[in-house]
Amino acid sequence: MKILNLFSGIGGNRKLWTDCDITSVEKEENISKVYSNLFPDDTLIIGDAYEYLKLHYQEFDFIWASPPCQKHSKMMKATRHKVADYPDFRLYELIIFLQHFFKGKWVVENVVPYYEPLIKPTAKIGRHLIWSNFHIRANEVVQPKGFISKSNLQGKKEMQEWLGLNFDENIYYGDNHCPVQILRNCVHPKLGLQVFQSAYAPITQTTLKL
Repeated sequence: MKILNLFSGIGGNRKLWTDCDITSVEKEENISKVYSNLFPDDTLIIGDAYEYLKLHYQEFDFIWASPPCQKHSKMMKATRHKVADYPDFRLYELIIFLQHFFKGKWVVENVVPYYEPLIKPTAKIGRHLIWSNFHIRANEVVQPKGFISKSNLQGKKEMQEWLGLNFDENIYYGDNHCPVQILRNCVHPKLGLQVFQSAYAPITQTTLKL
C-alpha cells in the first residue's frame, strides 16, 4: 500500500503503521532531519505539502494530512499575547480537494477550533477533529497532566516517553522557542493506528494492543 503523509512533522501519526510504502512531506528541514532518523525507510520530501498533493495525489492509496493548527487553535483566543490572525482556510481547501478528486481513503486531522468548523468533521476524538471518507472508530489517548504547560527539557522528556518518539535535538521553527511544541503537535501513535485501521479493518482491543 502506498501512503502519502502530508505535514508529517516528526511522524507521531505513522509510528505504528507497518508493511506500507510511505512518502512523507515536511517543509521544515530541521524537523525533516529528525523524521528521517526516526523513519529511515520512508521517502521524505522537503517541500510544500499543498503543491505536492496537487501534483502527486493519484500515485497513492491512502492520504493523511495534518496541516498546521495554530491559526485554528483555541489558544489563538486564550493567549495573553496579541496574536489575532485570520484562520488558515487552506485546511478546508484540502478537505474539498480530497473529497472531489482522490479515489482512495483519506484523512485530514486538525485541532478542535475556536470557531464552528466550516465543514462538519467525521469524528471528534479528544482535542482532534478528523475529516475522512470512511467511518472512524477510535478512542482518545489520554494526555499527560500539564500537556499544554510543558515547556522545558523535562517536559520534552515526559512527552517523548508518552509518544514513544525519542531524539536528542531541540526543534524550533518559525517564532517558536519551546522544545516541547513539536511533540504537542503530534498525533499520538495509538490514535494514528486506530484511525488508519478504521479505513481497512475492524478495530479490536487485541489488534491495537492498547
